[in-house]
Amino acid sequence: MSPVILWLRQDLRTSDHAALLAAIADGPVIPLYILNDEGPGARAIGGAQRWWLHHSLAALDASLRKRGSALVLRRGPAAAVLERIAAEAGSSKVHATRCYEPWWRVCEAKLGGRIDLQLHDGNYLAPPESITNAQGARYRVFTPWYRALLDRMPPARPSASPDHIPAPEAWPASDNLTDWKLTPNEPDWAAGFADWRPGEKGAWRALRDWLPVAGDYKARRDFPSLPGTSRLSPHLHFGEISPRSIWHALCGCDDAGTATFRSELGWREHGINLVDQMPNYGDRNGRPAFDALAWRRGPEADRDFRAWTRGQTGYPVVDAGMRELWRTGWMHNRVRMVAASFLVKHLLIDWRRGERWFWDTLLDADLGSNAMNWQYVAGTGVDAPVFSRIMSPLLQSERFAMGDYVRTHVPELAHLSDAEINAAHAQDAQVPGYPEPLIGHQAARARALAAWGDLRAE
Repeated sequence: MSPVILWLRQDLRTSDHAALLAAIADGPVIPLYILNDEGPGARAIGGAQRWWLHHSLAALDASLRKRGSALVLRRGPAAAVLERIAAEAGSSKVHATRCYEPWWRVCEAKLGGRIDLQLHDGNYLAPPESITNAQGARYRVFTPWYRALLDRMPPARPSASPDHIPAPEAWPASDNLTDWKLTPNEPDWAAGFADWRPGEKGAWRALRDWLPVAGDYKARRDFPSLPGTSRLSPHLHFGEISPRSIWHALCGCDDAGTATFRSELGWREHGINLVDQMPNYGDRNGRPAFDALAWRRGPEADRDFRAWTRGQTGYPVVDAGMRELWRTGWMHNRVRMVAASFLVKHLLIDWRRGERWFWDTLLDADLGSNAMNWQYVAGTGVDAPVFSRIMSPLLQSERFAMGDYVRTHVPELAHLSDAEINAAHAQDAQVPGYPEPLIGHQAARARALAAWGDLRAE
């Protein structure tokens, strides 16, 4: 039989993999991953995710070899590489898991009728286009969308990993993973990523470690000093575990924590639902009226942006989050909201600059989630609070007991008490060795509201 190609993208696993099972049913399988930097253009995966990708691909190759197969690696424009591999291997059919990012849609369209491309669902609880109202219209607001999703839950039970994957008689040539140089060396800025375990096994280990505290998720998820979040987001982004595998792992749990976590799975999927309807959602305001907002630009804004990226704003909670991000490739969700709000509202800097910084530095950078969350905080999204909602870093620090979190990530403040850390958010409170706030909270709030007022007056 002629071999078939399994085109892997954001589905780097062997369990609950409909495309893999369909490929096995069609004949010998060539698992193929293409490093496609050209197609996404400015949306090529960032530096942090390249580190994760290296280790995830190595783990997947090891898993495939245990099943009699192997991973073929190529880099270049995905459509052209697929056609070339198909010609080399004598393949006429490609199986792949459906993706909704605009560059993948463009790539699939380029393939046209030249290759028999079979797309399978598997990276979401339900295909986003399938969640509609009674009139068949798509949702853009989360709450009714999530209710409609719940009406279709639970999802089908996940499938097991195959014991054996039939191999072709001859393998196409493969790149060497180390030649891609996805991991940094000089300097090794990823040393702080060591606590992560990329790959399918790492995903299941993270799920098993978190399940015993899943019931506390609602009570603890907003407190960055407490263990409570699942840290599954990078595994989900790279498809090392499927959402329905997680959903069914929670079956039998009927508590507020589990219900809240399921809604977070839904929130992730709502992001791709928005991108599927508005492919430019990562670059364009969901509310066009904000196109006229007077964002700060120029040398002073650039200086403030650099201070924000380096965790040198003079606001302890913001700085702790930005330093956690740089060191570990991840940031606690509550702190992400505070840091994002600070950039947009306190510094009055365009949300797209922050979104691109997260794209490059987050291990879990996902177009749907990243764009939706930034537009939510900025108030520019189709489903977002009003712009005048301005988070106070001080109140967030007090309400969610962030003292230990700050002491962990901002060593200049490690000797301070919670009260002293909270006081350090004020412009007139100076701590030796720690920068003064870039701007006072009240002054920043007044400036942001003035800009918003000017926008509304137009």
